[in-house]
Parts: sequence; C-alpha cells; structure tokens
Amino acid sequence: MEIVEIQPVGTVVGGRSEAFDDDWNTVEALIRLDETCFKPEALAGLDAFSHLEVVFLFHLVEPASVHTSARRPRGNPEWPRVGIFAQRAKNRPNRLGVSRCQLLAVDGLDVRVRGLDAIDGSPVCDLKPYMTEFGPQGEVVQPDWATELMRNYY
Repeated sequence: MEIVEIQPVGTVVGGRSEAFDDDWNTVEALIRLDETCFKPEALAGLDAFSHLEVVFLFHLVEPASVHTSARRPRGNPEWPRVGIFAQRAKNRPNRLGVSRCQLLAVDGLDVRVRGLDAIDGSPVCDLKPYMTEFGPQGEVVQPDWATELMRNYY
C-alpha cells in the first residue's frame, strides 16, 4: 500500500496528561492550531456549532504495541475476542483516534472543548463541526459488551 503522510493541524493542550479510560465528560482541553499554517479565519463560523469531531494521533502508543488481530477489549476475560476494527482501542493501526466533543469556545487559534478523549500533546490531524446529518441513519446496534465498556466512558 502507498504510504500516506499527514501534517497535524494543531495540538491538544491541557486536559489529561496520561491516557486512562472513563470519565472523559468533565475533561476540558484546548486544541491549538499551528500558527505557522493557520490564521484565526480558519476557525471562522466554527463557534456556531455545539460539537466537533476531532481526528488525532495516539502519540504515546509505541508502534511496536499496535494490535492488528483479535483481542479482548480492555483485557476483560468476560468480553469476547474481537478484531481491532471491531473496537476503538488506542493500540490500533495508524494510531488514529476519532472523538466527538463539546465545543466550548473559539479564541484566536484556540478551540476549547470538553469530552475530548485525547491527552495533552496529542497531535490533531483534523477537526470538523459535528452535523446531525452525518450521524447514523437508522437504528444503531452494538453488542452488550460495548455498551458495558462505554457505561462510564463519558
């Protein structure tokens, strides 16, 4: 396959300094855009939205620890072994995370958010306004283990 390079658009500043699961709903952080590439006008109109989708890099995950096969989410022996693409683990190919979070404010090149499950220093690859129409169409179905895993995530 062809190698794809991505230039981060910014960095997560603040929030948690280390990754651990659950209780992300109270975590506030900044997404600071790269001032060498962007001017505040890049964020014009973003403040009209309540939520964002953020694509970021799990930068502290060592490439050697990436999973490409099946495993039990969070190592829980009560949950089934599922493939890496059937879970949202951080030790995944390309180490990319996608998060939806609440937009609190835009100030210059800083975007203040709540509920972003990325840690301080995470490179941000992209951010987009969340639009209802991009949400799932029709009934959303997931296995019981996923509902249990997410019970205290936010």
